[in-house]
Order: sequence, then structure tokens, then C-alpha cells
Amino acid sequence: MTGTEGGVDVGEATAPVVAVVGVVGTLLSALLTQRAADRSRRREQERAEEVRERRRHAQELRACYVALNTSARQYLAALTDQVHALGREEELPAARQRLTEARDQYRDVYAEAQMRLPDRVLGLAGGLSHDLGAVYGMVRRLDDGTPRAGDSPAAVRENIDELWGRLRGMRREMRSQPGGFRADSGR
Repeated sequence: MTGTEGGVDVGEATAPVVAVVGVVGTLLSALLTQRAADRSRRREQERAEEVRERRRHAQELRACYVALNTSARQYLAALTDQVHALGREEELPAARQRLTEARDQYRDVYAEAQMRLPDRVLGLAGGLSHDLGAVYGMVRRLDDGTPRAGDSPAAVRENIDELWGRLRGMRREMRSQPGGFRADSGR
């Protein structure tokens, strides 16, 4: 027998099958390679988007830190100016206006910060905000001529000095947080 059964050579019959399997294998290989490449590109795009999102979040957090620090500094400076202006009638209207504007700005910035700050920084900011409000009340009572026991320009200045120290501590905490600034810039 020469490899034929019923007149068909087995080699001749298997050659087209092998060719078809080879072509299908080549096509499937190309398709699988393409799908793997597509998946890899999608994963890389997702990773790149995650990095962009983390950077955007860090930039927003930094902007929030800067705005909170700036507005707290302006509020403290305006409180100080108001205390210095007590008893100087010509300076009081401008000092009152500046204090009102600084307080309003701080409240707006703090309200936004409440939605963005990490818990540790928010706790410090909340305490600072509360105590800024207490000092503001003391300054307003002195300005209105209705001081309570313990209200005095000296007590206000002492509280303001303590608040400057707490603001420095809050800035250190902001810088230590992910997305915060790392360099210590003093006051």
C-alpha cells in the first residue's frame, strides 16, 4: 500500500488541513497579540489617568493649604491692627473694615477647607478657627466698650501671639501631609 485508501493519498488530504490550521493559528496569534497590546495600552492609560488625578488632587490640596494659611495670617494681622487702633478714633473705621473683610475671607476659605483637609489638619484648623472667633469676640467687645471679665488689649495680644504659634504648627502639619509642602518656611 502506498498511503492511499480508496484512491486518496493521506498526505494529500492532510496538507490542506495543516495549511488551514496554520493560517488560523497565525490569525489567532495576531488577534491575541493585538488584544493583549490593547489591554496593556488601556492599563497604561488608566495608570496615567490615576497619576494625573493624584497630581490634580495634590495641587488642589496645596491651593487649599495656601488659601487657609494666607487668610488666617490676614485675619490675625487684622485682629492685631484692630487692637492697636483701639483708642485712636481716626484709625478705627479702617481697622474695623479690614477686620470684617479678613474675617469674612477666612470664613469662606475655612468652609471650603472643611471639605478638603485631611482629618489631622482639619482638627488643627478647627481649633484655630474657634479660637480666632473667640479673640474676634473679645476685640469687638473692647471696641464696643462692653468688655467681659478678662477682656483687655493685653489679653488679646497674648491670645494673638499664641494663635500665631498654633498657625505655625498647623503649617508644619500641612507640609507633612501627602500633597503638602515639605520645606519649612518659618512663620
